[in-house]
Amino acid sequence: MLREPRAPAEFRRVSPRFWMARQTVIALVFAPLLGGALAVMAALGGGGWVLLPAGVAALAVLQWVIELGRYRTWGYAEREDDLIVRRGLMFRRVSVVPYGRMQLIDVTAGPVDRAFGLATVQLHTAAAATDARIPGLLRADADLLRDRLAAVGEAEATGL
Repeated sequence: MLREPRAPAEFRRVSPRFWMARQTVIALVFAPLLGGALAVMAALGGGGWVLLPAGVAALAVLQWVIELGRYRTWGYAEREDDLIVRRGLMFRRVSVVPYGRMQLIDVTAGPVDRAFGLATVQLHTAAAATDARIPGLLRADADLLRDRLAAVGEAEATGL
């Protein structure tokens, strides 16, 4: 069966709140580490110990840059027959999930996500390798996406 070429997918990005949530996690992890490094430096009288807090600060900045890149690469596109999810900073990954193959659609939110009003949509198929997740969606958007995907998936499955 011949098909017309598909139009390029219009990718939607995850919410900017996702980036704020990631920054919060970075701060919660690195602030105590930096405080401990400063305490060690003060207790041992400076000298070469100055490098310890400098190293922790450098790691925090590096993690911040990596997370910014990860945030910018997340995206998804709803097409006529499938959902495309892309992600990855160094190792790019594009998952194409046909609507008719979806078996379960979860919407989850951890404590940090809930604090920022975010949720993750997780798609499950029969093949574990084609599972896809879209983090960092506003909770209402995640619920709407889940409902749309469930409706389209049900329609596609009955068309077999």
